Amino acid sequence: MKNHSLGGRLWFVLILFGLVGQIAWSVENIYFNLFIYNTISKSTSSVTLMVQLSGIVATFTTLIAGILSDKLGNRKYFISLGYLFWGLLTLSFAFVSKENTSNWFGISDESQIITLTIAIVITLDCIMTAFGSTSNDAAFNAFVTDNTGNARSLAEGVLSAMPLIAMLIVAGGFGMIVTAFGYPGLFVGVGTLMSLSGILGLWVIQDHPNLTKQNSNFIGDLLYGFKLSVILNHKRLYLYFLAMGIYGIASQIYMPYLIIFMQEYLSFNAIQYSIVLACVILGASFITIFLGKQFDGKNKDKLLIQYSFLYILGMISLYIVSKFLKGYDTNLVMIFVGFTSLILITGFVLVLALLGAQIRDFTPIENTGKLQGIRMIFFVLIPMFIGPMIGQKINESTNLTYIDPTNGSIAHVPSPEIFITGAVFCLLIFYPLTLIRKGNLN
Repeated sequence: MKNHSLGGRLWFVLILFGLVGQIAWSVENIYFNLFIYNTISKSTSSVTLMVQLSGIVATFTTLIAGILSDKLGNRKYFISLGYLFWGLLTLSFAFVSKENTSNWFGISDESQIITLTIAIVITLDCIMTAFGSTSNDAAFNAFVTDNTGNARSLAEGVLSAMPLIAMLIVAGGFGMIVTAFGYPGLFVGVGTLMSLSGILGLWVIQDHPNLTKQNSNFIGDLLYGFKLSVILNHKRLYLYFLAMGIYGIASQIYMPYLIIFMQEYLSFNAIQYSIVLACVILGASFITIFLGKQFDGKNKDKLLIQYSFLYILGMISLYIVSKFLKGYDTNLVMIFVGFTSLILITGFVLVLALLGAQIRDFTPIENTGKLQGIRMIFFVLIPMFIGPMIGQKINESTNLTYIDPTNGSIAHVPSPEIFITGAVFCLLIFYPLTLIRKGNLN
């Protein structure tokens, strides 16, 4: 019999920290990219480097923080203090600009100023990511696994809609903040929200009563998820990890460049791409939350295959529309891009929700923290290192460029080929999903 009662306090914690965390990641994934591209240098290679280094930091931080939260038997302080400092680091970006770099370091050469400013942004981003991964990827994800029990698919469905809701808030509403107050106003507002959430967490978060300190060897815990015996004893879990890695690479081929693509290739202005994203995200959110309630009791592995096809179809259809309708009436292009993006984003989030639920279900509860880092290797490190690198190569090979009016340098425009490449790569996901469907796995 199903029991979806998690309690009002727990739902408040899940929604608050799930949403605020995703708003923070969305600001990083959308506006940090635009911040570099629009105010420092029209260089997609700088975006690629930042995404790659951020993924490396996120993974190793999560690996260590997950183990520490297990050993100390505490998620509350890792979440609360992590969000507090995560917010302060986000706020610090309000003071980063080419002008301030020139003043701080006493340099006037434009190329040196750009290089140093990009280095400052990437360094701060990596430090900020370390706090975000500690609090959200390691502690909060372990907290969700600890406390959701037999309502995990419902919780996962709601949490999987959070990135969409956050993207709606950030890409749509936060655009007005940038217009009114510039990027500094955005970073101050978001950083303050995150820090206040961390402070509130000290009062509202309650760890699971069965979570206790573990007297174990740190190095042994660090290497736990890499042991062959662990992999063989949890083959199904690691096949889900592999599927997550394939899905993640396919997504990261286009995701870091999505709004830049709409801005530069499709020539949408901020209002136009905000309208498209708002409609797409609202539609996908409702679909995801509705379907998430139906996941329990269903064959999730069969659903994973079906929604993977949907996701691939979304990438292919967006490629076709972008490739062949460019130059037509903008309103017509917006409608078709919106429809195909709805297919893509719905597939994106449904696959994410199902993979997340299956990974939680097959994660041994006594080793939840130890395996958060392994999850991040497949969820973040591999996708964020390989995916943007492929996307960048595609952008460079298609040779869509223009002259940056601010400094006269050649700027690369993201091309529609990033979507068809993501679709082709995503076909690999059917290998681990087919092995799982055949059964005979732990």
